[in-house]
Amino acid sequence: MKYDFDKIYNRRNTNSLKYDFAGERGRPDGLIPLWVADMDFRVPDEVVSVLKKKAEHGIFGYSEPKEDYFGALENWFSSRHGWNVDGRRFVQTCGVVFSIGALIRALTHIGDAVIICQPVYYPFSQIVTDNGRRLIVSELKNENGYYTVDYTDFERKICQNDVKLFILCNPHNPVGRVWTREELIRMGEICIRHGVFVISDEIHSDFVYEGNRHIPYPTLGERFEESCAVCTAPTKTFNLAGLHIANTYIYSDSLRRKFTKELDAQGYSQSNVMGLIACQAAYTYGAEWLDELKRYLAENLSFVRAYLREHIPQIKLIEPQGTYLIWLDCRALNLTDRQLKQLIQDEAKLWTDDGYIFGAGGSGFERINIACPRSTLKQALENLKQAVENIQ
Repeated sequence: MKYDFDKIYNRRNTNSLKYDFAGERGRPDGLIPLWVADMDFRVPDEVVSVLKKKAEHGIFGYSEPKEDYFGALENWFSSRHGWNVDGRRFVQTCGVVFSIGALIRALTHIGDAVIICQPVYYPFSQIVTDNGRRLIVSELKNENGYYTVDYTDFERKICQNDVKLFILCNPHNPVGRVWTREELIRMGEICIRHGVFVISDEIHSDFVYEGNRHIPYPTLGERFEESCAVCTAPTKTFNLAGLHIANTYIYSDSLRRKFTKELDAQGYSQSNVMGLIACQAAYTYGAEWLDELKRYLAENLSFVRAYLREHIPQIKLIEPQGTYLIWLDCRALNLTDRQLKQLIQDEAKLWTDDGYIFGAGGSGFERINIACPRSTLKQALENLKQAVENIQ
């Protein structure tokens, strides 16, 4: 490979949320961090170069994107996902969760119902309730490690609760599903039938494993495009989360104006200049880096799969179709959530995301981030193996 993803960078004492805030997050020091969706890989050199150039210029005034920025978005989504999109329909914000919150406020009222399918990225439930909306949950069905939507339950709860908005996660975090066109159409048809607006969080869309394909929600057809907003960002793809840049696609001019009016109400205007130029550089020059990274992640996944099968068969890998966050079924250990957390944290010395925070269906599961050098992953699994052996 041209890029060295085995190289270990010392991230401690850099104000890294992943490495430097164990105490503040109620965790002991010295754990191997495999939790937050933050990769341990250096960004492409072209991104570093444009950031250096801007830093050397030394003036960081208000900035907005011009045509070449929107062109970079158009080229990326067209070449990577077959989505021929008008870049001017993207609105820049500081992050996907921020955009979801603004969309909730712009398109619903206090007390309105918002539906999600758990287990799912836990800020979804928080952003709904923090904005005074009613949270409605339709649990995904887990059939021998393969997750599907319970369409009957999904539609029934939409009708019973007069749901106004659905937050879709595609690819799905944490269960790793990449929804097929047929599945998306079936969800979308239910939403259209009952007047439910769809927010599609597609931040992990660039991480799809061989044999699967990400389908951008608006490509399902005109009816779907007109009743959705798509939240995208280069931050997961290129490890740019600290630069706070996201691009939210809204086809409808009137709905886009509602969204931007809500941003105005929050006092948000120009985006971070470093985020803007990093996004453009990443989408312009980062394809080769990403392709090599995806091969490395696939090898990491193969390593985990084989290691668990051989050394820790009590823990089952939920086979992911996408994302670099994998979902581990630990229920065969017969531990409570509290006991499982103690095993992972105190015995294996790992910092992972406990499954129950993603919803009731996550009890007995753990989410781990495999976007790290393989040596780190190997040490983590060896720690976990020893901890499990000690309780048998």
